[in-house]
Amino acid sequence: MLDVIGLTPDEEELYRCLVQLSTARIEELVERLRRPRAEVVVQLDALRSKGLVLPTGPEPDAPLRPLAPDVPLGEALLRRQEALEAARAAVTQLTEDYRAGMRRHDAHHLVEVITGARVLRERLRDLQNGARVEVLWFCRANPLAMPGQENLEEFDALARGVRYRAIYERDMLLEPGALADVERGVRAGEQARVLDRLPVRLAIVDGRTAICPLVPDRGSGEPSAAVVGRSQLLDALLALFESHWLMATPIAGALAPAGDGYRPDTDEVRLLSLFVAGVPDKSIASQLGVSRRTVQRRLADLMAVAGVDTRPGLAFQAARRAWI
Repeated sequence: MLDVIGLTPDEEELYRCLVQLSTARIEELVERLRRPRAEVVVQLDALRSKGLVLPTGPEPDAPLRPLAPDVPLGEALLRRQEALEAARAAVTQLTEDYRAGMRRHDAHHLVEVITGARVLRERLRDLQNGARVEVLWFCRANPLAMPGQENLEEFDALARGVRYRAIYERDMLLEPGALADVERGVRAGEQARVLDRLPVRLAIVDGRTAICPLVPDRGSGEPSAAVVGRSQLLDALLALFESHWLMATPIAGALAPAGDGYRPDTDEVRLLSLFVAGVPDKSIASQLGVSRRTVQRRLADLMAVAGVDTRPGLAFQAARRAWI
């Protein structure tokens, strides 16, 4: 059992025998183990060199006693663990080098197709758990595999310093509870923006792997997705995200800064975020749990504060004054 950290099976058996006896002379060990004396002497010398056995006195035939195994064997175990970690890192790097080489020589390795909501969900979770720098999202309405409230991996990643940038399709904010989920992510550190329409569903992790859902599988009807590795195709997807990020409207959190001395409260920030995103009054009212008339009154009050008499003017002033 302990051969992995430097003890042979015979040395381990001898040491265990000595531990049971507390102290013993060589002859007693020879008798108990039924081994040749010369063999036992060699094994005792090996145990002494490993810091596991000491004589009880200066006499040549003094009884032997075992030493505690935790320090010498613990050091050996630590060295073994360090060697295993180094080997694991080397295997990971070799795997990455292998995949990169295969991608250079075989276009089939650029894209992996996965099928099934469960498989897609697990791959998204694995990628986020392994993220180190940044995760990018195109979030469309009616998620295929992972609704926002189920994506707990995002909060773990944000906590360890991973940056998240997400662009939400406007229709997604109309779903019950969607805005609250987005705001929770923003408060945790997510940078969120909104657009009227998004071209595809998309997730990109650390600029090295992208997942882009495809058409449903013909046989099962389950969603399928392409997992794209480092390639010109991935570069194109990154460029697609960045171009839409520049066009998208920021979604403010509850602690959004305000300019010109006026600070909108939490409800006003949510109202302005939905208003600037182009969400209709009726849908805003549903999201905020108020009447449509209340939404219209609050917008009119904000127009008065901003000193404008049109809705486009309010949108411009809200952005200029950093209300959202």
